[in-house]
Amino acid sequence: MQQEFILEARDIHAWYGSSHVLQGVNLQIARGGTVGLLGRNGMGKSTLIRTLLGHVKEREGQIRLAGHDASKARPHEVARLGIAYVPEGRGVFPNLSVKENLVMAARSGSTTERTWSFGRVMETFPRLSERLGNLGNQLSGGEQQMLSIGRALMTQPDLIILDEATEGLAPLIVAEIWRVIEEIRRDGIATLIVDRDYRKVLANCDRAIVLQKGQVVLEGDAGTLAAHPDLPGFLGL
Repeated sequence: MQQEFILEARDIHAWYGSSHVLQGVNLQIARGGTVGLLGRNGMGKSTLIRTLLGHVKEREGQIRLAGHDASKARPHEVARLGIAYVPEGRGVFPNLSVKENLVMAARSGSTTERTWSFGRVMETFPRLSERLGNLGNQLSGGEQQMLSIGRALMTQPDLIILDEATEGLAPLIVAEIWRVIEEIRRDGIATLIVDRDYRKVLANCDRAIVLQKGQVVLEGDAGTLAAHPDLPGFLGL
């Protein structure tokens, strides 16, 4: 039986001005699968994400999302195809309340077995339920990250992209974020994870790719990559 992919990216090139950042990257994510995206800072991880989401205009290659050609898609068109994004900077609307941040993104319907309703987000992140009237800029960093993830989930995505979701957070909050990532996986939502804790990434994904200077230098199932002798060097460890 042929595997169905929520995302297929082939021979992806991207430029910032004269800088050729991505050089022929291939990436596939199966429906319900989880892929880790690893590499040192400046190796193209964020550019790849921004290219997949339609934010990088100077790009070449084929991108298919949920069976649709999204090679030239704009960000709002990518979102409508069921792709949610939790950015590195969290992207919380500072002048909207917690509740407003959540409900403005809500969509009905889901291809997964369990829907991420407002009530479910409150159960998952009890801290947010205590701060529904607080503005986005009145939250701690950890609370903003919870809000960003909750908002993404309320779009009922088929794929969620998590870019440095645990960056700069206290250990207890980090543990909470990884617990939620496990729950997302159990729900059958495909996930692309970028995080500096490569051990956690590999423990929570099916497959992973490693970028160096805009090219894929390692790829495979998570267990194999975790034991690969070249992995520490590519990660600058």
